Amino acid sequence: MSVPVTVRIAEDPADREACFAVRKEVFVAEQGVPQDIEYDAYDAVAVHVLAVGEDGEPLGTGRLLFGEAAAAKTGGDASVGSLGRLAVVRAARGLGIGVALVRAIEEAAGAHGLTAVDLHAQTQALGFYERLGYEAYGPEFQDAGIPHRSMRRVL
Repeated sequence: MSVPVTVRIAEDPADREACFAVRKEVFVAEQGVPQDIEYDAYDAVAVHVLAVGEDGEPLGTGRLLFGEAAAAKTGGDASVGSLGRLAVVRAARGLGIGVALVRAIEEAAGAHGLTAVDLHAQTQALGFYERLGYEAYGPEFQDAGIPHRSMRRVL
């Protein structure tokens, strides 16, 4: 099942606030991530993507870090971007929105000249990313008390 959804780069302040609202709902309220670690200095330099329904309601978000901002997450390789903070509100899960967000982030990565995208996936989401062509590497680790694995997809 799919619903009419628009995915766009969040360029204006209202779009960015909508991205943060989705993250607060999913990560802070639903998953218990402390709010003070959910938002970080990278938000100011990231490319944020936003998925909205026909009614303009925010349904999902994600962000891309590149260059200096991504270096700590990608092993310092300037040609690799970092996908993160991917979230879809509970009512909109299973509708293909996560896939559309990942592909929009990959498109933005390509536009910035990147050749691959890394991410830190919650282990329960490994299958989702594997279906999109990402491969896990390295050991499992904890982030905000949630088990994760690093993954990469060459663009």
